[in-house]
Order: sequence, then structure tokens, then C-alpha cells
Amino acid sequence: MNYISINEIKAWDRFYRANFVNCLSGFKPASLIGTINKEHKPNLAIFSNIIHLGAEPALIGFINRPLAASPHTIANIEATNQFTINHIHPSFVSKAHQTSAKYQAGISEFDETGLTAKYRENFSAPFVAESNIQLALELVEIISIKHNETFMVIGSLKDVYLDKELLLNDGFIDIQKSGSIVSLGIDAYYSCLPVERFEHAKINTEPAKKQIV
Repeated sequence: MNYISINEIKAWDRFYRANFVNCLSGFKPASLIGTINKEHKPNLAIFSNIIHLGAEPALIGFINRPLAASPHTIANIEATNQFTINHIHPSFVSKAHQTSAKYQAGISEFDETGLTAKYRENFSAPFVAESNIQLALELVEIISIKHNETFMVIGSLKDVYLDKELLLNDGFIDIQKSGSIVSLGIDAYYSCLPVERFEHAKINTEPAKKQIV
């Protein structure tokens, strides 16, 4: 097994280093976050660091990069207290990836990529119409991570939109059937395949297998 020290990693080209370190945590959900500013200009950006924070209350967070690198999403959320999270599927993955380009403030990534903004009553932030799983969230808290100048943005789940056939009787969502993808590194995307599902684990008991779909 190869040994790689942190000093060696620090000496690498920054894009090589970013790809390597980004891969270390494994596959991550890839989602599009939709926001809007006070001038009603929508913004859409791809994020691969969505975090489940709890089910009661239902909280979902994500890590926003330093403001100098990625200011628009967090600024819009601060202004409106709302954002959407939209799963990405193979049919529009290239368009989703394109939202990572550094467009100027006020430029709509929906217009630039050809994705469709979907607006719903009593919620200002846009959804992605092409997505099979769409979440509406309201801002709870923004936590500054001083060590690398990033931010954890925490949202309270308000609404969920998904096809009825994706939801099983026990609350399990068939993500594979939805076509949602995951990401690895800074530029690779993968489809999901099931491996196994188990009943709730108990001490001194062999975990029983559970039907996935």
C-alpha cells in the first residue's frame, strides 16, 4: 500500500490535489441548489456536499465554499431565507455540471444551461423542473467554519416533490429508480446500483436482509 504524506499532498498542483482529496471521502450526492435574489434573478449551482442533519426536525445542510469563490448562492439565501435542492439525473448531467462555471451575479444559470426553472406558490426559490426529487428548504442557520473560510448552511425541510412510485411503504425512497446520480472528485458522475439492505441492527443478532425494491 502506498504511503502519501500531507506534505507531499500540499506540494501537488492545486487541481490534482483538489481532485485527490475530494475523492477520499467517497461518493457524494450531486444536487442542484436553486436560489433567487431580491431582484428576482434566479441562480442555480451544483453542490456535492449535501448533508443529512436529522429527521426530527428535518434538517438538511450543505457546505458553501469561501465567499470569494462562491458568493451567489449564500447571498441569495441570506436575502430570501429560502433555497431548493434538486436531484440530478443522467439526462441533464452535463447541464448540471455547467452550472459550476463562474457566471456573473444576475446571470441565470437556468438560461445559460437550458434547464427549466419551476416556481411554486408561497415559495420564491426556483426548483429544477427536470428533477425527479425536489426539496424546498428555509434557512435555519449559517455557521462560519473559520479554518478554511467556508460555511455550513442549514435548512429546515418544508416541502418535498417526487413521483409517487418512488416512495415505498416504509418511507424508503427508491433513489435508483429515480435515476439520481452521485459524484466523485471534482468532475465525475456515477449512477447508483443497490448492494444490500438490512433490518434495524440489534446486539448479538445477525442482521436480517431486507428487500431493497
